[in-house]
Amino acid sequence: MEDQQSSSSSSLKVIIAVLAILLIGSLVYIFKVTSDAKDVKTELTKTVTEKESVMKDLQELKTTYDTAISENTSMSEELIKERDKVVNLIEDLKKSKGDVASLAKYKNQYVALQGNMKVLMAENEGLKTQNTTLTTQRDSTTVVLGESKKYNEVLVGQNEELSKTVEKGSKLTVLNMKTAAYKVRSSGKQVETEKAGRANVLKISFTIAENQIAKSGDKTYYVQVIDSKNNVLGDKKTDTFGDKSLTYSFVTNVNYENKTVQVSEDLPGKNFEKGTYFVNVFDKDELVSKTSFTLK
Repeated sequence: MEDQQSSSSSSLKVIIAVLAILLIGSLVYIFKVTSDAKDVKTELTKTVTEKESVMKDLQELKTTYDTAISENTSMSEELIKERDKVVNLIEDLKKSKGDVASLAKYKNQYVALQGNMKVLMAENEGLKTQNTTLTTQRDSTTVVLGESKKYNEVLVGQNEELSKTVEKGSKLTVLNMKTAAYKVRSSGKQVETEKAGRANVLKISFTIAENQIAKSGDKTYYVQVIDSKNNVLGDKKTDTFGDKSLTYSFVTNVNYENKTVQVSEDLPGKNFEKGTYFVNVFDKDELVSKTSFTLK
């Protein structure tokens, strides 16, 4: 009986020992599984954070390129190409599983793109500085040219005014124009008359004033005498000056030497009409003097 009890007690102890071992093994296994799960969770959290960090860096890189491209320098085409590489990498990163190996690859690509960006940004800043300098120089040149243009315009205007003044001042002035009717007797004596029936010659005289800046030489004047019936007396010849024409009574030629000249011409005629006569003197087509007189 005692042997049976002793045997049962030994068996129970063995069973208890086995159960204890199994319990300890289970506890170890559960601890290990729990620890591994924590490690996995930690690793996943770490990879997610690293993925977000890489994404943020790439977005900042893209923003840098966008800003540089908006400045529209001569490097815009190169900057756009590099910006597109960054955009493609962002899209690839979004689709990736975010494992350690792929994140390492994206990090390396980001570092390479960042290096390219620094080089391009330095070149771009250099170009901006050069453009600013060139713009300043161009603006200065434009101001100088504008001032020179204005000065030249003033000089041209002054020269034109001076030329007009000289031209105006060089024109000859016809003064003291007089016209009277005369009766020429057989003896040659001329007697002034106001009677139309007695007159057989009209005497026309005028003075050309002294002008030191006028061009000297032969001068031609056209004298036009119109009677009370609106008839041109004398030669009744017509000359054309451009688009204008002039019918005149006679031409007088004067040798002008920049000194005062007295001019006197006779216009013979008969059967003069009663009334008012008009006498005009032209320098080509320009009226330079006029007068009138009356015959009774």
